[in-house]
Amino acid sequence: SGKSTLIQHLNGLLTPTSGTVLVDGKDIFETKKAELIQLRHHIGLVFQYPEHQLFEETVQKDVAFGPKNQGLSDEEIDQRVRQSIKMVGLDFDAIKDKSPFELSGGQMRRVAIAGVLAMEPSVLILDEPTAGLDPRGREEILAQIKSLHNQKKITVILVSHSMEDIGKMVDKILVMNEGKVVFFDTPNRVFTEITTLESIGLAVPEVTYLMRRLKEKYPEIREDIFTVEAAKKEILKVIRG
Repeated sequence: SGKSTLIQHLNGLLTPTSGTVLVDGKDIFETKKAELIQLRHHIGLVFQYPEHQLFEETVQKDVAFGPKNQGLSDEEIDQRVRQSIKMVGLDFDAIKDKSPFELSGGQMRRVAIAGVLAMEPSVLILDEPTAGLDPRGREEILAQIKSLHNQKKITVILVSHSMEDIGKMVDKILVMNEGKVVFFDTPNRVFTEITTLESIGLAVPEVTYLMRRLKEKYPEIREDIFTVEAAKKEILKVIRG
């Protein structure tokens, strides 16, 4: 559908055939090559399938690859590797000498994120970060992403088909269809446009459909609910009167 292609333009991996890519008001393809390389250090991209960007013999070497290419000292590299592995909720000593390809899907995804975090980006782009994970793995990776955003103040761009993930994670949603922006607004506003979303092959979170059905029987119930947690609170409030 073009999502992955689009995000690879954001840090200069792909060049647009038309139009411009502006970062901080600057057209990134009118900058010098050295500046473009620097930009890629600040805009970290984690692909949908982490095995596509993991390649070293050990987890430690893989996470260290980016900082090494930044020309950092061995001491600084070691510090960043340890810190970034810890930030994604993995035990450095337990995992550092393992092959990335021995890990579970969720662990591989965390290592891929750690490799990007080790370069200390100001923007983190994640392409379908929960794809292929079981429910527990999904919850863990989303909690980790939210924690990174809150602790490190990193701007996170999350690409996802899961309206449930989006509803609980983001401040703003960008909806595109056939190369055009349809909505760029808060979840609250975007998820009220059910008819338009469905017309372009999207949906709102399942819990939102449930709340709409409940409203038919309980007019006082709110239907602008997008997470299970919020639905639970609203339903209990109505039941208890």
